[in-house]
Amino acid sequence: MTQLLSHAEIDAWADDPRGPVALHLKQKLLPVEGEGGVIFPPTYADIGYNIDELADGTRVATIDSVGAQANRMEPIFKTAPAGRPENPLSRLVPQIDIAYGNAKLVSILEAGHRLGDAIVRASELKDEARAAFDLHLDNNDSSAIARLAPTSLVFGVWDSRDTQAKLPRIVQAVVRAWDVAPLRRSAQYNPPIDYAALEVFSPEEKAKQEGDPKSPLAKRGFVHVPAGAAPGGIVARGPIERDVTVNLVALRRLDGEKGRELRRYILGLALVAAAEPPEAFLRQGCLLTPDPDHPGAWTAVGRDGRRIPVALTAEGALDYAAAAARAFGVGRNRTVEFRKALAQEDLAEGDKKKAGKKAKAG
Repeated sequence: MTQLLSHAEIDAWADDPRGPVALHLKQKLLPVEGEGGVIFPPTYADIGYNIDELADGTRVATIDSVGAQANRMEPIFKTAPAGRPENPLSRLVPQIDIAYGNAKLVSILEAGHRLGDAIVRASELKDEARAAFDLHLDNNDSSAIARLAPTSLVFGVWDSRDTQAKLPRIVQAVVRAWDVAPLRRSAQYNPPIDYAALEVFSPEEKAKQEGDPKSPLAKRGFVHVPAGAAPGGIVARGPIERDVTVNLVALRRLDGEKGRELRRYILGLALVAAAEPPEAFLRQGCLLTPDPDHPGAWTAVGRDGRRIPVALTAEGALDYAAAAARAFGVGRNRTVEFRKALAQEDLAEGDKKKAGKKAKAG
């Protein structure tokens, strides 16, 4: 039987060391074209689609990786652009923008490596970010990170280019398609006119370069160019599934100033991120929505492996997160400056470390 959640019950997930180890959601997704529709996974250098074959011959395709899903979820906390309705989730986290170039801004919520990103080290946040990482390393105190960049605790961060501080993901999501068959596609470009007939180039040059996609005339779109045997998407004969996990063991290891309130605050953000409807448009040719005939179900996974259904909704998660944010205290909003000199110093520091490693190896 599904249990309704009170704030006290959610608090126990953060507070009770004997509580469940994780929350898990499994969602079945469908292409907007319907069951069996062709979808396009991401392509990776050297391998194309990431398709693994199991021992029984079943082929499983990665549709959206853990990192890609995190990068889609994190900006849900960003302030809405001017002219759009207010985003209530933006009040849950500090809104920090880094100003660069000609009055351009980039939100820290869009930095790929979060608080450990190069743009942070090349800005006025550098010393503050380093101090926050050092506080975590020296005292197991994550409160400074939580007030500066709390989503770094939710989605994980590794300050690999500086302090080496590393915090695991609390929210993890991935999309996979099962029992897939890859397709191929071909195309043909036909120029609207015969440029050789207009003496832009000679008929001999046209005959020589036509059909070769690497030829200068083909690259500029002046001759016929066939394209064949390119990846053409996949058909999933099995389900397309999105798995979302909230790691409550990692959450309960967080500590620091106002430790209990800190853990509840990060749990609130994690629940909001996990319960929000997923981004539907993953890439061209891959538009997926939840299957209304097979709604996803949240379960709490106990230390003994028992799975208990829980009624976690986006509305309930936001209500809890707002209360937890008030209790902990959200960091201040601000805009900081990108510093070219800091970026150059960081590059020089990287060169020194590289030279040092080579000297040791020698």
